[in-house]
Amino acid sequence: MKTLVNVARYHLVDRITYVALPWGILALSFLINLAIAAMAPQQPGGMYTGGVVSLYVFLLICGVLSMTRELPFGLMLGVSRRGYYLGTTLLVLALGIVYGLPWIMDGPWYQTWATSFVLLLLFFGYGMWYGLVYRRWSVVGLVTFIVAQMLVVLAVVALVTLTHSWTAFGHFFTTVQAPALTGVLAALTIALGLGGYTTMRRTTI
Repeated sequence: MKTLVNVARYHLVDRITYVALPWGILALSFLINLAIAAMAPQQPGGMYTGGVVSLYVFLLICGVLSMTRELPFGLMLGVSRRGYYLGTTLLVLALGIVYGLPWIMDGPWYQTWATSFVLLLLFFGYGMWYGLVYRRWSVVGLVTFIVAQMLVVLAVVALVTLTHSWTAFGHFFTTVQAPALTGVLAALTIALGLGGYTTMRRTTI
């Protein structure tokens, strides 16, 4: 456990990236969207701009950096690949607890916070996997990885289309409650984590 904590602390040496910039970007996004809302016509029920997405996207970038820019020196310090990956995961858990936004959707604050928490883990973990794929197979592997994901998306679209399930598909995502959405996101996060861990074990520096 001490090794994992040390890896998390190693990342936090760069406090600008992991502490200052997430809140700074979120504040800037808020001000920009506030200005847009002030200039736009008033709408019943208020306006939803989606500016909070900037926090999730930035944490995805942090995930990429943790496995590209910071990985070589971390391993040079004598940390094992397993220790580095799990220590970075510990950092992600801590950031998710602190950065979780409890009012991103309808429902009790604790349920929406849990959804936000898992979503933050998902984005950061997704970025970690991207970084590891680039580390392991360079640009060719990264392009292949992206194409493979596009093919999966196309397969899902084709399946839903052929089974005439678009109505049910849309109904699920427009009526889903926070606990159900959190469960779906958690399952996807675990799958990404396992994929990243498998790739990490084969990564060369």
